[in-house]
Amino acid sequence: MKHKFEPHCIFVVEDDPMYQRMIKYIMELNPDHKVHVFEDGASCIQNLHLNPSIISLDYTLPDISGGEVLKKIKQFNKDISVVILSSQQDVSTAIGLLKEGAYDYITKDSETKERLLNTIDHIKHKNSLSKEVDSLREELQTSYKLDRSIIGDSKAMQKVFALLEKAVKTNITVSITGETGTGKEVIAKSIHYNSNRKKEAFIAVNMSAIPKNLLESELFGYEKGAFTGANTSKRGMFEIANKGTLFLDEMGEMDIQLQSKVLRALQEREMMRVGGTKPIPFDARIIVATHKNLLEEVSQGNFREDLYYRLLGLPIDLPPVRERGNDILLLADFFLKAFVKNNNLEAIKLSKAAKNKLLHYSFPGNVRELKAIIELATVLTNGVEIGPEDIRFNSPKKAANFLTTEMTFEDYKITIVNHFLEKYDNDIDLVAQRLEIGKSTIYRMLKNEKVGT
Repeated sequence: MKHKFEPHCIFVVEDDPMYQRMIKYIMELNPDHKVHVFEDGASCIQNLHLNPSIISLDYTLPDISGGEVLKKIKQFNKDISVVILSSQQDVSTAIGLLKEGAYDYITKDSETKERLLNTIDHIKHKNSLSKEVDSLREELQTSYKLDRSIIGDSKAMQKVFALLEKAVKTNITVSITGETGTGKEVIAKSIHYNSNRKKEAFIAVNMSAIPKNLLESELFGYEKGAFTGANTSKRGMFEIANKGTLFLDEMGEMDIQLQSKVLRALQEREMMRVGGTKPIPFDARIIVATHKNLLEEVSQGNFREDLYYRLLGLPIDLPPVRERGNDILLLADFFLKAFVKNNNLEAIKLSKAAKNKLLHYSFPGNVRELKAIIELATVLTNGVEIGPEDIRFNSPKKAANFLTTEMTFEDYKITIVNHFLEKYDNDIDLVAQRLEIGKSTIYRMLKNEKVGT
């Protein structure tokens, strides 16, 4: 059972009356501190349920050695900061106690008071940073709860949710596929922050963002002197992600020469730094993502088949936005509210015509593009409602993706008219001329809010 220590509860374990008074005085300089004084080790151990954050511990006690008391404290709660005070100047004893988890070892002499004050300040600063990190971690965990981080009610997304529920219950490797912008990293973080590794690190590495000649040292680290400029040793991402999750994004971009080293690391659960001679074990959950078809990459000789099967694990394929139906509006509303809140704006909503325009666009840039479109529309609108004229599509892939989206014939017509209205700045005469249709057809669509730019 893990205990959270009380930040203002401090133990003084000391049988020397003079040092007892001095330490108690130092600790009580801060009126927020609640100080408990004990003259022996047994009484300290019996009261650990009070969850102190700091313990000043005399090494030589009348009943139990300071070393034994330290072990009992660390067994109860390894996060309690223990400062050993001793009249001995034995370096080997000090080193041994520090290895056992003592925060500091202070010799009793004329400088004890000053050193103890400095140590207490350092501990409080460390605890404050630790508390801040815990707070940020809890905030992240809340942000990436499955029902908050992933928006969607479509059948395609329900399949994704079902797989996510399975992914968070085990440490199985997860391979996420999907077009660029579908939210693969959000899925990876959601898995991590809902798993039993959520309190450990989530480390993301984008294979396409790191030059090939630097990727090996980025993943595995390097030893001092391994190459020109390696003036110090450096841990790699596999080491940093130990106990947590390593997310390898754009895995299909990895150089095939490096793939064999990654395969070995995953098989043996250990890796070697560049220039190193000692294998380093690691325990990191692996999640990979790619927008490429890795089976095709295997058939073309660009990706190792054995690595492909090692990484396959639990496959999760993210559907493109154009196949998610009404999820488009759910996502749009989510991005709209978030942008309004983050920029302290008055409430803004999407008009019916704006929603209709969004539903008839193919979103080649997927969720990422939808977010950008909504944020721009929020800035462009002059009122409390986003109109179709505020929704602007600027994707160069629009025409290429037109026929990949399965729509009704009526929806195709609406999309075409919208495109030309946008292209010719709402010049209905010119659009009717270019499409060789009657102006009344366009006016009817406008009246029914089917089109409008």
